[in-house]
Amino acid sequence: MEGSKPTYQYTRFLILRLLGFVYFFAFLSLALQVVPLVGQDGLLPANTFLEAVRAQAGSRLGAFLELPGFFWLGLSDRLLVVMAWTGAALSLAVLLGCANALLMAALWMLYMSFVHVGQDWYGYGWEIQLLETGFLAIFLCPLLDGRPFPKTPPPPVVIRLFRWLAFRIMLGAGLIKLRGDPCWRDLTCLYYHYETQPIPNPLSPYFHFAPHWFLKIEALWNHFIELVVPWVAFGPRKARPIAGALLASFQVVLILSGNLSFLNYLTIVPILACFDDSLFPQRLPDPEPSKLHENIAVGLAVVIAALSIAPTMNLLSGAQLMNASFDPLHLVNTYGAFGSVGRERREIVFEGSDDREHWKEYEFPCKPGDPFRHPCFVSPYQPRLDWQIWFAAMSTPDQYPWTFHFIWKLLHNDPGTLRLLAKNPFPQKPPRYIRAELYHYWFAPLGNLEGAWWKRERLGDWLPPLSAEDPDFRQLLDANGWK
Repeated sequence: MEGSKPTYQYTRFLILRLLGFVYFFAFLSLALQVVPLVGQDGLLPANTFLEAVRAQAGSRLGAFLELPGFFWLGLSDRLLVVMAWTGAALSLAVLLGCANALLMAALWMLYMSFVHVGQDWYGYGWEIQLLETGFLAIFLCPLLDGRPFPKTPPPPVVIRLFRWLAFRIMLGAGLIKLRGDPCWRDLTCLYYHYETQPIPNPLSPYFHFAPHWFLKIEALWNHFIELVVPWVAFGPRKARPIAGALLASFQVVLILSGNLSFLNYLTIVPILACFDDSLFPQRLPDPEPSKLHENIAVGLAVVIAALSIAPTMNLLSGAQLMNASFDPLHLVNTYGAFGSVGRERREIVFEGSDDREHWKEYEFPCKPGDPFRHPCFVSPYQPRLDWQIWFAAMSTPDQYPWTFHFIWKLLHNDPGTLRLLAKNPFPQKPPRYIRAELYHYWFAPLGNLEGAWWKRERLGDWLPPLSAEDPDFRQLLDANGWK
């Protein structure tokens, strides 16, 4: 009713369903990739990592306080897989309509445990964003009542905390752009972004080849959405849904134009707090507020306010950090995206050979390789190895030493590592040599007669040919405890 206090039962329902969707794909990515990435014989074994953290901290308790998680109690490949599938099952329950505070707390603690052993593979901003969002969702729900529309309403203060999260996500992304790459200030960043982003999708070339005047308008619109609209989320009740619609539609465009894992779906979750039940035609029965639930929510707000000081100062700083945590539980963080944009796309192509004369390429699930293979739609799922190789191509092997371990695995046709690939060109026996070539890739013109999606030019070796007999290679592996 007009003039009545807003209620948020439908809002809570949508927030939890979308969060369950995001959690499901986050845990599915773990279940299918965690063992070859951080298992006992993975590319970056979690056991070795935890031992190093414990040695640095001086005790198991100190290490736990630095990186809280279940896996300090024990870690095995079987446990990693069981816990990942458990998370996927619990996420599916939330997606299908069952959620309470205990279930949401279990998901949050479980995912944090994986993030804290994930190392390079889980160093992305959306990991801490999911943890912050998931933590707030605990307090959106009753303790035990798991029905889609429980009797107790969500505390309004928690809804406001979701808006505060959406505000920091969007404003942080806008400020890091203005303070970062000059192309955001002269509105030319989108000339390059769609081609050079981590994993383009089949629609990305169409965005890339839009007229430059249109891409400049799009960049200006990006600034408006990220720097102006978030303030309206705290505005009058009638204005908030407009802000929510603009912010959510912006995320939908990002979903259509690229494969940014589950980031954009996750960002819509707190944006939903801009809407209230008055926007839905059917009114639900008046809920019965829980004084205890509301008092706990007020206590949460006090904690969040205290923890928000450092992220707020970071937003105001000219040396703004992008995607950083200020507490070990990642309760309140700072965010940002694409503060710099590459002007050309570099790709690492791994090749194998038996004679150093004839080379065959390894194909990955989604990263560009064969110029004639079309880009894929993969988000909200994330092929973690593909992403890390995108970063590695902008740097040198010494900055990404796990690439040596990856090559060692290919030289032995390691089954787990091969599951991370789309194609193994040596199915019968492994090659004697592996090399990594660096290429410049760019989109082929739309409608080209050859049918190629990409054009490419070889730039040189990223890593020269390596063999399992190479003594320096073996020494490097031994120094890292790899096999």
